[in-house]
Amino acid sequence: MGKDLQSEHERYLTESSSKALIVTDYPKWVKAFYMYVNDDERTVRAMDVLVPRIGEIIGGSQREDRLEVLKRRIRDAPARGRVLVVIWISARPTCSVPHAGFGLGCERAMQFITGMQNIRDVIPFPRVPGYAEF
Repeated sequence: MGKDLQSEHERYLTESSSKALIVTDYPKWVKAFYMYVNDDERTVRAMDVLVPRIGEIIGGSQREDRLEVLKRRIRDAPARGRVLVVIWISARPTCSVPHAGFGLGCERAMQFITGMQNIRDVIPFPRVPGYAEF
C-alpha cells in the first residue's frame, strides 16, 4: 500500500496468473484529484484491467462529485497542480452528479487480440521523427 504500480509490476502480476485481472482501490495520491475518495480516506474508486503480455488495457474510475472533498484535495495537492485544479473547479461551481468513466486503449486491445509482441506494430498512424507535411 502506498506505492504506484509500474509496468514491470503489472506484467509480473498478469504473467504469474496468466489471466486478466482487475486492480481496484488505488491509494489516492497515485491517481488524479478528480477520482472519488473512498470512505477510508486513503484510496479512490479506481480500477485498471490488466492482461498478460501488455499490462493495463482499461482504466476507469468514479469521479468526485462532492465539492468540499475536491476543495480539500486542492489544499493537499502539490503547489504545481493547484492552479489547474482551481480553474477546473471554477468551471463547475455547483460540482456535479455522481458519475464514472473508463477508457480502453485501442492499440493495446489490438495488440492483445492479434498477439503482436510490440505495440508499434499495431499503431494505425505511427509517428516518424522528422516527417511532417505542412
